[in-house]
Amino acid sequence: MAPKKILRRPQPGTVSAWGQDLPPLLRRLYAARGVTSNEQLSYTLRHLASPFTLRGIDRAVELLADAIARNQRVLILGDFDADGATSTAVAMLGLSMLGLQSIDFRVPSRFADGYGLTPGIIDRLVEEGELPDLMVTVDNGISAIDGVKAARDLGIKVVVTDHHLAGEVLPDADAIVNPNQPGCAFLSKNAAGVGVMFYVLTALRKKLREAGRLPQPEPNLGNLLDLVALGTVADVVPLDHNNRIFVEQGLRRIRQGEARPGILALLEVAGREHANISSTDLGFVVGPRLNAAGRLDDMSVGIACLLTDSRDEARRLARELDTFNRERRTIEKDMKTQAQDLLASMSLDLDGLPWGLALFDEDWHQGVIGILAARIREQTHRPTIAFAPDENGVDVKGSARSIPGLHIRDVLAAVDSRHPGVMKKYGGHAMAAGMTLARGDFGVFAEAFDRAVRDILTAADLEAVITTDGPLSSDELSLETAALLKRAGPWGQHFPEPLFDGEFRVISQRIVGENHLKLVLQPVDGSGIIDAIAFNTGPEVPDYTRTGARVVYKPDANTFRGRTNLQLLVEYLEPVS
Repeated sequence: MAPKKILRRPQPGTVSAWGQDLPPLLRRLYAARGVTSNEQLSYTLRHLASPFTLRGIDRAVELLADAIARNQRVLILGDFDADGATSTAVAMLGLSMLGLQSIDFRVPSRFADGYGLTPGIIDRLVEEGELPDLMVTVDNGISAIDGVKAARDLGIKVVVTDHHLAGEVLPDADAIVNPNQPGCAFLSKNAAGVGVMFYVLTALRKKLREAGRLPQPEPNLGNLLDLVALGTVADVVPLDHNNRIFVEQGLRRIRQGEARPGILALLEVAGREHANISSTDLGFVVGPRLNAAGRLDDMSVGIACLLTDSRDEARRLARELDTFNRERRTIEKDMKTQAQDLLASMSLDLDGLPWGLALFDEDWHQGVIGILAARIREQTHRPTIAFAPDENGVDVKGSARSIPGLHIRDVLAAVDSRHPGVMKKYGGHAMAAGMTLARGDFGVFAEAFDRAVRDILTAADLEAVITTDGPLSSDELSLETAALLKRAGPWGQHFPEPLFDGEFRVISQRIVGENHLKLVLQPVDGSGIIDAIAFNTGPEVPDYTRTGARVVYKPDANTFRGRTNLQLLVEYLEPVS
């Protein structure tokens, strides 16, 4: 494990009168995450922000209501990640529930089409002779200037629903619903694409109800919240109160076995019991299997898994997605080895590396460069962009992952202002972005990216930090605490799952599997023996039995041969002396 600085999350000196019925540990954890009232821990749907503060939603609803009334053909234009897949499924299912008869979807190919609504997508629709009356983009569209124009030039109306940051120029769509567009007063700027589409559906239902045109029995859009939860967690958007409501409501449906057959099947192939899942399972178990389709093949497979009502078909498609995910892991492992060799060839230690890393290899796979960038970012604690060749052999595509304190899209904007035209296109979030550039411009871009990062960061920002909630007492190191914390979520981005740290004697240690470290620990200030495991440490680790260890961990329950015991999931450890 690379060295990290362990910081403890600031604890409020006093916690006011809220949460008197909560265990003291939870009150402390919630307060440290900015919770100041019981209402912030209430996850009922009535606490959701109103959809009618979303700019453009009235016009979008008007167009959709008209499409239903006139039986128009509607095409959903999705994206090839988990948020795009769930957004597409929510749009397809929700609009059908609300009475739309003629609806279909299309997802651009990561490899042939690139991201979002492009003129090429419209050209293919013309060739196929099946032009829709209305297109609805989900989880994309805010940067589709040319694609929207191409559609509207053919008389196709376009509704853009998106959540990505808007550029200086907006597409000339018939309606744009995006909480991050200029002039939008919507409170939750952190909504994922699937959340935005869900809001459009709730507003449309209200309009149809008021007009006496709502199908009977009245459709329950709450049936879609498992999909909303999955897309929200998988897209790693900040879990503000609004998003925590979405996630908690979706988790309740899944735990009760009321989720889409596809979600239940994806959990099943991963060996997870749906009754006990948490938001972590959505992010690290279901999301990657869904994403694997868009990374290696066609996200239509993933969307079909989410849409099917057949449990048998869902299981078949889930197995196919699981196979994609295993293949993705193999490709990723090989690419990571190549990237580490590339870093080693620079003949630089960590201190000598560029502050902004741009890496390229002819053999890298477009579908996995985002994950590769994340892995190298974790290893080096530097903003990283991994590039792979485009299909045309002329361009390269990059996927960027940032570190705290660096807004990666702003960095790319700075590069673009200094070197206009080097990036043919770019876009993204604070922590992730994508771009395309000519192969011959890679060297210029790499230098410009490093320089732009150096203009923003300091040397201290390059020191990896892991933030914990301090120690647990001997009494709190228990199965009851593990269960309490699991129920206390949903945890996620900007509302982090609790991590604790403490010093332990290491009674024994051994490598299990290929590179996992199994430990038996004893608190230095208490008694009792606790099992622990650190995943993916590699085979070479210090002998902690001689030194003891400072351990950063999460309490967890481990069931083996019918017995359930406390096990610490180790995020980081280092010798005490």
